[in-house]
Amino acid sequence: MAAAQLFSRASISPQIPHKPTAAALSLYPSLRFPAFPRLKTLALRAVSSQAPRAAEATEFRHCFSKGEDGFLYCDGVRVQDVMEGVERSPFYLYSKDQITRNVEAYKEALQGLRSVVGYAIKANNNLKILEHLRGLGCGAVLVSGNELRLALAAGFDPKRCIFNGNGKMLEDLVLAAEKEVFVNVDSEFDLENIVTAARVVGKRVPVLLRINPDVDPQVHPYVATGNKTSKFGIRNEKLQWFLDAVKTHSSEINLVGVHCHLGSTITKTKQNRLITKVDIFRDAAVLMVNFIDQIRAQGFQLEYLNIGGGLGIDYHHTGAVLPTPMDLINTVRELVLSRDLTLIIEPGRSLIANTCCLVNKVTGVKTNGTKNFIVIDGSMAELIRPSLYGAYQHIDLVSPPAADAHVATFDVVGPVCESADFLGKDRELPTPAKGTGLVVHDAGAYCMSMASTYNLKLRPPEYWVDNGSVVKIRHGEKMEDFTRFFDGL
Repeated sequence: MAAAQLFSRASISPQIPHKPTAAALSLYPSLRFPAFPRLKTLALRAVSSQAPRAAEATEFRHCFSKGEDGFLYCDGVRVQDVMEGVERSPFYLYSKDQITRNVEAYKEALQGLRSVVGYAIKANNNLKILEHLRGLGCGAVLVSGNELRLALAAGFDPKRCIFNGNGKMLEDLVLAAEKEVFVNVDSEFDLENIVTAARVVGKRVPVLLRINPDVDPQVHPYVATGNKTSKFGIRNEKLQWFLDAVKTHSSEINLVGVHCHLGSTITKTKQNRLITKVDIFRDAAVLMVNFIDQIRAQGFQLEYLNIGGGLGIDYHHTGAVLPTPMDLINTVRELVLSRDLTLIIEPGRSLIANTCCLVNKVTGVKTNGTKNFIVIDGSMAELIRPSLYGAYQHIDLVSPPAADAHVATFDVVGPVCESADFLGKDRELPTPAKGTGLVVHDAGAYCMSMASTYNLKLRPPEYWVDNGSVVKIRHGEKMEDFTRFFDGL
């Protein structure tokens, strides 16, 4: 196959100012909040209604696959050809079509419901990817002021954006209030800051209460967010206090919904059959609908139920049967319809993770004692998930091995000066020659967005395959980008 053609794209849209003009930012109004009430026991009630029949989900088709010639392809483009045409290694390579297919799976599942698919920008913040997702109809979920600014630069409708976080800064809340973004209330001080921001801009802020349902998603503790001991959200025992506070400040804030988020990588299989772990979404939704009933009974006009995100993917490439967007939405469909709600979901990983590989070159192979190592040019600086979480991501060679290549068990490691610098452990692979391409699969989420410059390994370029062409969607960082931070000092 001919080498893929490379094109350059414009790099960045006009910047959004970091600080809105608000002299009042330095003036913190004295806010009045009610005392905490005693805990009230809430009765659980869920009513079902007739829901439209969901369309059958389309069969999953992966964008990275081995051809009959033994080479790895991305949407018909040979990855080896891409390696020979790009400026440097390592680099990230995406499938634009796979991103589209992932979004369409959610849109198909949501037929018959009023909904917002809010893409979690923290998963991957590439501007060109954000513009594509916005063009597909997604909203945006933000956890920092700069993510809000980036979402605005990418053209997202602010009224389809949700600002989350347990430590939102006042200046960022001012921008959110000015743009009329939905804001999740996470704590007493967060509510106070939201009221302050509303007063600064003179607008009423639409808010949702983030309530911890105390449902265990059975995931890695670092990505579990809905437990009672989580740093996120409010305990349901405090709900009445927050409702009283909202009533007190009804001219500054408008309570429009409730929100929960259970965690990330929610999957479950056993003996090749699906264990309905998505039922935890229904468990949480039943609790949240109960809260909605109680809140509406106090005169609030709630429209939105935000159930967060959390669907995982098949990182192990075992062909496991995993919950789909259709499985997820079908667990809550009748509850949403029965209360005439607009459903907000916050997928990140399930939209972007399986669309990308980190493409590396083998620097060499070595053995120490009983341990074999494949040393590559990529590292924990470009992709930290294995080092940080002990996460598994599938590893493949880009080209067919030599006929006499010995198959052995290797740790795949990078050049960073840390024993924790590994991309995979105990992987059975043919012994690769120096310069062989090696990919880490499913690298679209929480990889480039968590990359660092540790050991001064500068962040890599990114490309995607778009209709058979390879297009650069982010420049690789250069040494002059780093030294520019010290200009004039």
